[in-house]
Amino acid sequence: MDMGTAWHVHTRPGGAGVSRFDAIRTERAKSESPADPVVAVAPQGRPLARVGKKAVGGYFSPQLSQALNILALEQNTTLQALLGEAIDDLMRKYGKHPFGER
Repeated sequence: MDMGTAWHVHTRPGGAGVSRFDAIRTERAKSESPADPVVAVAPQGRPLARVGKKAVGGYFSPQLSQALNILALEQNTTLQALLGEAIDDLMRKYGKHPFGER
């Protein structure tokens, strides 16, 4: 088995396998102090807000990325909320029902 791949499987005593990512998560969890804020996580290790959601994205210039992040700061909101607003506007433009996801 290639030790350099992201899918390398570590084995625990008793032979139970655990993915490399699970091992990293376990190590991080051990090193976190109790003062760290608690984030609700789904069984797959994703934040609950992302469960049942799919990522939608594209590749744009660094200047556009910077401009969107600055706009988000100026509006005291998140990039996610700005993109949700833009997608809703696009859906309305083409006569589709907006989703209102932000």
